[in-house]
Amino acid sequence: MTSEAVQRSGDAVPQAGAATSRADKARTVDFGASDSFGAYVFRVEIPAGRSDPVTIVEHFGYEGGERGIPVEEERVRLPRPTWSGIAEAARHDFNERLRARKLPASRWKTGPNLVDRLLGKELCVLAWAAERARPEELPVICSRWAALRPEERWWLFAMTAAEAGLPEDGERGWRRALYAALSDGNTDALARKRRRPATDGELPVLPLFDVTP
Repeated sequence: MTSEAVQRSGDAVPQAGAATSRADKARTVDFGASDSFGAYVFRVEIPAGRSDPVTIVEHFGYEGGERGIPVEEERVRLPRPTWSGIAEAARHDFNERLRARKLPASRWKTGPNLVDRLLGKELCVLAWAAERARPEELPVICSRWAALRPEERWWLFAMTAAEAGLPEDGERGWRRALYAALSDGNTDALARKRRRPATDGELPVLPLFDVTP
């Protein structure tokens, strides 16, 4: 899917005077991604071929092409078995938070999947930690990632992307550190340390959650 196709996915906007509930639903697609033209989103490309890797792309929307910012940048390519080992953890976490904001839940599908820009950063942290993990380490990585608060994931993304945010950077600095940090432990111990559920007043507000008619 090209950057132009991502932008076209937001061409349709609610008609003036439409019912509020209908307008709210029209504002997001897939995993909370804004459907406005030129939105800054992440794109998860899931190929039909079961042996082909899954690619996560950061698409900068209107910011792309300005001040040295690329239109989009690949962040990671995951072997299909690795993606299968983390996809459900990400889906569950994201949908829980989308429902808390009265936004539609979603599921991963073959082809392009658009993800809110902050949720996309969180997904990259999970993918980077998992990209070279053994199958038996994936449940631990998912549990440790789930125990992190969103703002902790955003910080980890920023630190990692600054020096090692491309597919070929898997052996560098923060990418290696993410694997070491999130693969250490066992799921039984981590289950007791999961992130404390936030109250409604504490729920992090993503840009798409702050939309107004």
